[in-house]
Amino acid sequence: MSDKKELLDKVIDIAKLAGDAIMDVYESDDFDVETKHDDNFTSPLTRADKAAHNVIVTELGKISDYYVLSEEGESHIPDTNPYWLVDPLDGTKEFVKRNGEFTVNIALVIGDRPVLGVVYAPALDVYYCGDVESGVAYKIVKGERIDIKAESRSNIPKIVVSRSHKDEKTQKLLDAIGEHEEVAMGSSLKLCLVAEGEAALYPRLGPTSLCDTGAADAVVTAAGGKVTQLNGKELSYKPDQEILNPNFVVSAINSPVWQEHLA
Repeated sequence: MSDKKELLDKVIDIAKLAGDAIMDVYESDDFDVETKHDDNFTSPLTRADKAAHNVIVTELGKISDYYVLSEEGESHIPDTNPYWLVDPLDGTKEFVKRNGEFTVNIALVIGDRPVLGVVYAPALDVYYCGDVESGVAYKIVKGERIDIKAESRSNIPKIVVSRSHKDEKTQKLLDAIGEHEEVAMGSSLKLCLVAEGEAALYPRLGPTSLCDTGAADAVVTAAGGKVTQLNGKELSYKPDQEILNPNFVVSAINSPVWQEHLA
């Protein structure tokens, strides 16, 4: 296995190949949308999801023999470790809406946490990359690398809400926190907004899978932020467990206090 920097570069290249496969479909007129039934919710599935999945599984197999857990593959985390955690096309609803807010998510999990992650938004030509062990987090915008830090730069806290999944529980928490500005976003870009300091908080009080969060969790953590369950513990990605996440909150270094408002 390569060192982490070389490995991260390879994962970026793989994300780009998967993004190219997605864009081939995105720029065509044939989305071929199906409905996929997950454990507790349904979601759309397109041939772009499948094409990106095939690219990622094939290419990751060339750089390691680790198991690849993909959103479009098995429904349970393997009992082997390390493993790759992948969502080939996160934000399929945004893909279908053609708003560009969809991503390729690839993470490496060691132990019970993602240690390396790449989130690539091919329609926006933006990568978010994180190496937790070295504390390196950066974005690549049109070929330019920019270091990022999960420290909000706004006096009024910006709180990210899902463009497609905002619910009553989330609204009650936002009301309890007080003055804030809401920022709507799709896919794992919501977590990345916190990672780059564009937002202070992202509460997710609804169903998600570990495939949705793994790569962005690594980026947020490497940038100094936190992705925690409501009890304050980090999300666990340990082997041989269910793939659905509990409710969680993504917070910047200087995020508003949210725990006291959970009741």
